[in-house]
Amino acid sequence: MRKEIISCRMMPGSLLSEPEVMHRFEIAKASCRVALQRLIHDGLVTSIPRQGYRIAPITLRDVDEVFSLRLLLEPYAARSATGKVNKARLERLEAACRVRGSADIGNQIDFFLEANRSFHMAIVQAAGNERLYRQLGNLHDEMARLVALGFGVQGERPNIERDHVQIIEALVTGDADTAERISRSHIEVFRDMTVNKVISTLRDAPNFALQNLAPFISEERS
Repeated sequence: MRKEIISCRMMPGSLLSEPEVMHRFEIAKASCRVALQRLIHDGLVTSIPRQGYRIAPITLRDVDEVFSLRLLLEPYAARSATGKVNKARLERLEAACRVRGSADIGNQIDFFLEANRSFHMAIVQAAGNERLYRQLGNLHDEMARLVALGFGVQGERPNIERDHVQIIEALVTGDADTAERISRSHIEVFRDMTVNKVISTLRDAPNFALQNLAPFISEERS
């Protein structure tokens, strides 16, 4: 169920009932309640008295917050990992980001997100800071749902892999300034791409918390 929510196959803002969940996932009532409570704890589902459950909506505030934190933490991770990375491993992960896989766009998005997360987390791991690794791991998990809503619903796949090649080169050659700069630029570009796709999805489906959209549409972005 968590995978279905993160991939937006179960759409943000939609209502759920226990019987519906039990039928869809072929689970017993006790297991259903345990699963829903875990999802509530993770912030992916909310309980609505006398109505059931709602899958947590996504707004542009979520996009802004996730990418703002990435911009604070990930360039630092890239600088810290400079000269410490495994080049062959990063090149394998970068190549995986470019594989198209299934013709189904949902599966392509799933594959891209898994490969992209592995690439970035390998860099963070090389930085050697376990708390930073945990924090950025959580952010990439949150980002997966944003990307699925923006790109997956719009039927497009992100295309940002060239930045990965440049990041690898800077990390391997020991150029910390360039690694930090490209990492920041990479996140900014991907943020703006994701914002545009999420706006399109929210406009197409106003029940995805459109009431939160207006302040962010008019906001000037750097």
